Amino acid sequence: MVWRHKNRWFRRWLVVIVFWAVPVAIVAVREIQEEMAYNAVDLERALTTWEFTDAQRAAGAPARCHGEPDEARAAGCPAVVLAANAPRQQEARDEYALRRTTLFAYLWHAFVGYWIVPAVVLFLIGALIGGIRRALRRPPTVKSTPNH
Repeated sequence: MVWRHKNRWFRRWLVVIVFWAVPVAIVAVREIQEEMAYNAVDLERALTTWEFTDAQRAAGAPARCHGEPDEARAAGCPAVVLAANAPRQQEARDEYALRRTTLFAYLWHAFVGYWIVPAVVLFLIGALIGGIRRALRRPPTVKSTPNH
């Protein structure tokens, strides 16, 4: 029973922090979904776009080189075209990985800034107020006087 009334602020702090986690999580999930969808479309566009020289166009390479590299290879795309486009496609994959890493780093910093820091600040304010109230609630010490 003592814990129940003595640290009521602690329970209230826990409730506030748990409920505050819900909007933070909703925003984080939506941000991940939107950003990763954009990044996936950008990656797919980069992997399915082919660059040809005039000689390759004249040889009919655009008809055989379509889709992702594996699809193009299966469709009979010349190895020269695949090799010429491979560095650009690898750069696109590297860019996708960098964007993904950056997104998760950003979300970690946002989580710390929008959930951890407010939780700690509210906890410290509650502890400070509780300490002040406890100090003010104690009766002053009475010094005993010697009997004369």
